[in-house]
Amino acid sequence: MKWVTRSHVHVDRVACPWLIKRFVDNEAEFVFAPPSQVMAIAEQTGAIPFDCMGKAELDHHEGRCSFESIIQKHELKDRALLRLAEIVHAADSAQDIDKDPIARGLEAIAVGYSTRYPNDEENLSYQFDVYDALYAWCRLQVAKG
Repeated sequence: MKWVTRSHVHVDRVACPWLIKRFVDNEAEFVFAPPSQVMAIAEQTGAIPFDCMGKAELDHHEGRCSFESIIQKHELKDRALLRLAEIVHAADSAQDIDKDPIARGLEAIAVGYSTRYPNDEENLSYQFDVYDALYAWCRLQVAKG
């Protein structure tokens, strides 16, 4: 399936493709577009839009970030994934960034990768390892109780 979002990926627009590939659609293909074109591309191609400034189902709604909306839509219950969602939410939200001790670090990593790899596909290819490692850490944390 094709998925479409805004170009110039950052925390939520990296976390969402990672979540989609790992837990929702392992064959997912991603299209990155200017914000003004995301919904038109979705209509033209049948791609599923996400994180496109409140215009899609899988977006920021009712205090959730897009990562959390995808978790809710697909009824994902993995406790480690829910812990990761807390981190992503805080890192993606300026007003909530200090609500999780990991959030500022994840935000810094996102900025660093965006600076080093401005191409969205290349950026994702590197940052997926970050999310794999962070998810592994979350699994350890929830296992500890």
